[in-house]
Amino acid sequence: MSLTVRELAKTIEHTLLKPEATAREIDVLCDEAIVHGFHGVCVNPIHVQRVANRVAAAGGTVRIVTVVGFPLGATKTANKADEARRAMDDGADEIDMVANIGALMVSDRKTVRADIETVARVVHGRGVSSLLKVILETTVLTDEGKIFGCRCAAEGEADFVKTSTGFHPSGGAVVGDVALLHRHGAPLGVKAAGGIRSVASAVAMIQAGASRIGTSAGVKILADAVGAGI
Repeated sequence: MSLTVRELAKTIEHTLLKPEATAREIDVLCDEAIVHGFHGVCVNPIHVQRVANRVAAAGGTVRIVTVVGFPLGATKTANKADEARRAMDDGADEIDMVANIGALMVSDRKTVRADIETVARVVHGRGVSSLLKVILETTVLTDEGKIFGCRCAAEGEADFVKTSTGFHPSGGAVVGDVALLHRHGAPLGVKAAGGIRSVASAVAMIQAGASRIGTSAGVKILADAVGAGI
């Protein structure tokens, strides 16, 4: 698979979700995303308006991504929908929602699908460019659970499935999981996130079927890509 540095950059959602993130760190994140041509920045909802203002002031085309029901997914559906609505009012373009993981694990289709579908209606009500990604937390699921999650995301009219929050102790993105989501989630896109800190890891995820990479190490990954002559 041939991939240029520019193409690699366009898959990256430059991410800062740690709770102690400062306003200054958020500003740096935005500036780095603009300079390096990343697809977007992914921040907690409290920072969305600041990011939107900074990106607009710079005349950038960076997409603004935020999370809802994060990081546990154990939030009422109405609350997730309200989080999404408020985040989009503040300027978010894309929403990464954590699925109801407990319901996923017992194949409760009605609950999982309704959770996704409710948030999808809010997101897609803002226009065709607004996207919803569903975080499945794949490392806690069996392969059957991952496939079930893909089906629920498709039925709920999401746009992507995403591997991980990056906060679960069981781990983050795994190449095999990305390949499985790509195979069973199509035509949904796949976002790999959680523990991706090297160019080799990012490229492996893309080769497995990911079209988005969520990482806090985007600048390092691009530097390594340049050094490796990609």
